[in-house]
Amino acid sequence: MAASDNSNDIRATVDRMLAGGDGARALATLRLLWNVQPNAATAALIESYRDRLVRLRRFSDCRLAVLRSFTLEPLIPILRAQALLDEINVVCELTPLNAYAQELLDPTSAVYRFKPTVAILAAQTRDLMPKLWNECTSASPEELNSEADAAVLLLQQCVEAFRAHSSGALILHGLELPPSPNAGVLDYQLVCGQADRIAAINRRVRDLATTHPGVYFLDYDSLIARHGRANWHDESKWLSVRMPIRGRYLPHLAVEWLKFIHPLAGRSAKVLVTDLDNTLWGGVVGEDGIDGIQIGPEYSGAGYLQLQKAMLDLYRRGIVLAIASKNNHDDAMQALDEHPAMLLRSKFFAAMRINWNDKAQSLREIAAELNLGVDSLAFVDDNPAERERIRQELPEVAVIDLPADPLQYAEAVRQCALFERLSLSEEDLHRSELYVQQRHRSSLEQQSASVEDFLFALEQQVTIEPLREATVARAAQLAQKTNQFNLTTRRYNELELREIAARPDYEVLTVRVRDRFGDNGLVGLCVLRTRGRVCEIESLLLSCRVIGRTVERALLAYAVDRCRLRGADIVEGRFIPTRKNKPAESFYCSHGFSERVADDGPGTLWMLDLKHASVTSPPWIKLSTPPIEVFANV
Repeated sequence: MAASDNSNDIRATVDRMLAGGDGARALATLRLLWNVQPNAATAALIESYRDRLVRLRRFSDCRLAVLRSFTLEPLIPILRAQALLDEINVVCELTPLNAYAQELLDPTSAVYRFKPTVAILAAQTRDLMPKLWNECTSASPEELNSEADAAVLLLQQCVEAFRAHSSGALILHGLELPPSPNAGVLDYQLVCGQADRIAAINRRVRDLATTHPGVYFLDYDSLIARHGRANWHDESKWLSVRMPIRGRYLPHLAVEWLKFIHPLAGRSAKVLVTDLDNTLWGGVVGEDGIDGIQIGPEYSGAGYLQLQKAMLDLYRRGIVLAIASKNNHDDAMQALDEHPAMLLRSKFFAAMRINWNDKAQSLREIAAELNLGVDSLAFVDDNPAERERIRQELPEVAVIDLPADPLQYAEAVRQCALFERLSLSEEDLHRSELYVQQRHRSSLEQQSASVEDFLFALEQQVTIEPLREATVARAAQLAQKTNQFNLTTRRYNELELREIAARPDYEVLTVRVRDRFGDNGLVGLCVLRTRGRVCEIESLLLSCRVIGRTVERALLAYAVDRCRLRGADIVEGRFIPTRKNKPAESFYCSHGFSERVADDGPGTLWMLDLKHASVTSPPWIKLSTPPIEVFANV
């Protein structure tokens, strides 16, 4: 009864928030409920709000095709609910049981008509290789080798067919070990035992994934091992309804899928903001002193040390670290830089707010300093009251709930799907250095007498060139993540960029910026499409790190010149407003484009008549534009 009453209270609260147009707080409230009750009933409740939430918030869309050799129907509502809480609207196509090969090999199948952005191929070991699963001790090595070769060949054919007929991403489940090996402990004494064979096949499947763009390997066996093989498997359900997973573990599989879906859908956190006292270390440094705080390999400090290791891993993955702490600044800095066990020194943090201000205000200031929206931030704090304060004041911030035991802090951070990445660009590896450079730029701007003086003093060098194989991953990352200066918010993955770049009616241009303080990296993308005498700017976007430095004007000027060289008389560009791209709203108007009133497309359509107008690049930018070549190397 109490649970039912609580659910009714939650429903009334969410209804009230949605009626007031507050989709962010409604989502935050539903997340709290899901954290306590991650079950089918809660999933159904969340699903009931889908349409209202999608109307109020800008969700990423994901068309998910699930190809499987076992029953997964009960998982789908749970996955959709969890994705909805992360502002991803998943539309799912569940193909018939054991029909994955037919679906993938037939170019006219339902899965290709569905046009998935993501597909998951989940085939069990016992279905792909029944001899290896059931008869490993009786089958001959030749039989087992032949079965393994046939299974890998089938997967290879499926992958190649999918790559030929779809531009979506494909996630391959690896193969799992049985709860107990056929030969018992003897299996681990054999060179070619059951476990060894399955591990070898998984390496082949992983290699298969890495050799095809947009194909990823999910280590299904490691997922099962983390939760216990004997617990994960449900033999009675397998025999009765071909459902091998116990119901309570379905949310864990959904979370694992979402670790891939998040980066593919462009939903990720760019910054992890952390508290200090009792979060990054045990104790209160202002009271206990630098020698009294707890951090180190021993029990009292081990949990905090593990959390710092987890954060350091994120830092090396391109996640920016920041601090929001109510503390004495000098005490905190001394602890960071002088405590012998501290892993995260002050140099690892791109922004710090160590004061007695409200943490919501500190988070706003950190976002502003890093030139990001607050929805790019994730927040970790041991204090439930502080976490709730951020949820209420800044519902766009992802708040990571920490368990009561500090030994579990690191795992809570590691399991957050917002930090997952499927590839790393050169920019990711040096992201924190870029923010240090940005501080130098801000200082120069404050010292300059005028905007023009600042821009000349920056000594910007802008390189615009065709998309290349080396830049595809970063270009796709920009297309997926850039929101503030993005005129149409069209999302492209790596395969789609490769495909359109190879077409004669398209040009895909990338933008790299250097200045006196360092290399900003690849920060922009422009997609042009020629239709007769009209050249359309299908997409034009720039990273927030160079907004306001007139790089966008230099890019537009070059794009207009390219349209002219391609024989166009008219340049068209569309602006499609979103919740985040207000900075780009007046872009076309301010550069001489006129609005086309009679237009039934989304947003507003802008036109530039090349017979009477053009766009010039700013005089303070040194523009480098290599000749446009055929994209044969992409």
